[in-house]
Amino acid sequence: MAGTLINPLKFHKPAAVWSRTGGMIHPAMSAPFVCRHAYRNAARFEVARPLQIPIFRGDSAIAESGMSQRASKGRPLTILLASPRGFCAGVDRAIQIVQRALERFGAPVYVRHEIVHNRHVVQELERQGAVFVEELDEIPGKYPVVFSAHGVPKSVPADAEQRKLLYLDATCPLVSKVHREAEVHFNAGRHIILIGHAGHPEVIGTMGQLPEGAITLIETLDDVATLTAPADQPLAYVTQTTLSVDDTREIVEALQARFPELIAPHKEDICYATTNRQEAVKRVAPMVDGLIVVGSPNSSNSQRLREVAERAGCPVARLVLRTDEIDWSVFGNIRSLGITAGASAPEVLVEEIIDAFAARYEVRVETVSTADENVFFPLPRELRGEATPDAAE
Repeated sequence: MAGTLINPLKFHKPAAVWSRTGGMIHPAMSAPFVCRHAYRNAARFEVARPLQIPIFRGDSAIAESGMSQRASKGRPLTILLASPRGFCAGVDRAIQIVQRALERFGAPVYVRHEIVHNRHVVQELERQGAVFVEELDEIPGKYPVVFSAHGVPKSVPADAEQRKLLYLDATCPLVSKVHREAEVHFNAGRHIILIGHAGHPEVIGTMGQLPEGAITLIETLDDVATLTAPADQPLAYVTQTTLSVDDTREIVEALQARFPELIAPHKEDICYATTNRQEAVKRVAPMVDGLIVVGSPNSSNSQRLREVAERAGCPVARLVLRTDEIDWSVFGNIRSLGITAGASAPEVLVEEIIDAFAARYEVRVETVSTADENVFFPLPRELRGEATPDAAE
């Protein structure tokens, strides 16, 4: 990436991290927003070497993995950290767009809707000078504006141009892919079925790419049964990128049973990060007494992780943003805990949750890794170079 990488947000602590091979990496070597397992108070709990699935219990497996044993000072608690978890490439890119815009243009930079669905991230960006609004008419002048990672209807950039605003589009490239697919189907004369959640910004953005009536939204299997499709048009479907993989598969199968000629995406619309985080939770959930998903209640992918954990056999799964939301009547007497984080949750929040348990338990941390992620999305052209573009007049 051209230019200097900006990382004023303290989304992870500058502590040493464990590599996949179990060796230590110096803080300066770890890229911003990619830090995994960086813990502030290492003396308070033990970090075991990451393990690849399957995890075997027992002294022999612990010895083979290189994890040391020590006498417990309190009730023991094994924490299984699901990996991958937390920030995805699209979230990383969106946050950097706001940061880079603040550096280049100065405060305030306006952001239409929460840049990602995480209140901690939003508050940190507000502290730096970002101002969050829901509509462009809330911007009191010709200030730069960033569109959120969820995507926007076509009417929004058109409105920005009419208002002569300099705008930056932080839409996740994988959401933009769905937009392009929908447009291709529309131009080919097909009616589009969108599987998603009504009212979610991503769904609003996707439906807003095409004229009203070009897309029919369905949310459940019941919607498939009652769907009335145009008789004179072929059908195609696209999906929201943050859905439950299993739920979506069932809906697609039901659609294909009703409409055998239904055209599918060339490549899965549910994004890699959603799929990987759900797969990791499926591995961890049956192995623990309880599981915490670190994320905000309005985060679709975080809510899906909680549902996946419950369906995978975890006795109790909760969505928690900060430590004051932990229900100790539920988590105060367990022997094993799973932790994951939604794609918009920074690792520092995971650290805080671990700290809270380390204050009550003798904690041992292990990593359950089901996939490696190395996806990278470049910044918009307007923010890659060194020259400052002129603001719209």
